[in-house]
Amino acid sequence: MNFKSVSVIGLGYIGLPTAAVFASRKLSVVGVDVNQKAVDIINQGRIHIVEPDLDMVVHAAVTEGYLRAVTKPEAADAFLIAVPTPFKDGHQPDLRYIESASRSIAPVLKKGDLVILESTSPVGTTEQLAAWLAEARPDLSFPQTLGEDSDIRVAYCPERVLPGNVLRELVQNDRVIGGMTSRCSAASAELYKIFVQGECVVTNARTAEMCKLTENSYRDVNIAFANELSLICDQEGIDPWELISLANRHPRVNILQPGPGVGGHCIAVDPWFIVHSAPKLARIIRMAREVNDAKPEWVVSKIVMCADEVMHAKKFSTRAAMKIACLGLAFKPNIDDLRESPALDIARTLAEMGFGEILAVEPNIDSASFDAGRSSLRLVGMRQALSEADVIVVLVKHKEFLELRQKVGTLQPILDFVGI
Repeated sequence: MNFKSVSVIGLGYIGLPTAAVFASRKLSVVGVDVNQKAVDIINQGRIHIVEPDLDMVVHAAVTEGYLRAVTKPEAADAFLIAVPTPFKDGHQPDLRYIESASRSIAPVLKKGDLVILESTSPVGTTEQLAAWLAEARPDLSFPQTLGEDSDIRVAYCPERVLPGNVLRELVQNDRVIGGMTSRCSAASAELYKIFVQGECVVTNARTAEMCKLTENSYRDVNIAFANELSLICDQEGIDPWELISLANRHPRVNILQPGPGVGGHCIAVDPWFIVHSAPKLARIIRMAREVNDAKPEWVVSKIVMCADEVMHAKKFSTRAAMKIACLGLAFKPNIDDLRESPALDIARTLAEMGFGEILAVEPNIDSASFDAGRSSLRLVGMRQALSEADVIVVLVKHKEFLELRQKVGTLQPILDFVGI
């Protein structure tokens, strides 16, 4: 195939960088998003998310005329769907965004087009997407009915990039490509090779879907081991970071770092897709999720215990007289992503517990765009938080916090849940 135009559905943390990289290779790229504000910002050559160097790539692509954003899909040679896949009550997979995206592109599909799902999804979702498309366009044939001779090619190719390093990893990392047929896979590999320097490894759609879920579940299980160790160390009076550092000197041991929980739209969500599909078999995966999901509650209990001790020492009559500084709200260091963030959940929980103020410091988020609701949670600068707080809590290992000990006095207790 000779791809001249690409449409990316969903201009978030994966969709926008992907669209920008294709556009940087001089393809005509149309990005589609339901958020009019995001569309307007992108069309001005700016970005609405935090990702190193992405602003320069987007600005160049828009200025040179290779990238534009719209709210309604237009015709293209290839369509990449990169929309959220959350879960509903009881950790049930929620595919409504994928269904909406597939039905939105159906009217503009033409014979020979390629549709690729990038969203992390339960096994079988690519086939479901193809079924939605076929239902909307009975005049076209799809792989599930005509196989290799279908009018439309359909494949699954998950992203596997690290926030904060997306542009480099999009280009350098290997891609797992799962087409519904071999021709679907070949067309997808041809498209990605426009910018991917890593290897494009071909498999079938169901294996590719499971591969992405497996990668994130593997990380979740290993993080759960570190988080469980941190609870045991606290009980035994042991520094967990020193312990892990010592254990990792073994040539075949590589324990990850504990934290206040696990966040983000991938690791905190995707393992549940496996548990949902195989509830009696995914025992370790379920347990890891439960360990990591419970960590924020343990963190809150440690903060409250410390705060109550300070309250009595300072002879405050109620918690309402106290201020707690929470350093970091994002789900991981040096990004602005709040999705499934344990740090944000912890700060909000504290704000509901009757403390005077929860002074949150998040250097990657503009205070004007942060909505704290009616709670006592307030986004402030580092200096204000450190000067006013009775207790300081470190929840995210942002680079701005690494020299924290040099910036505070000796009277304020610091609860460090990230090992700075």
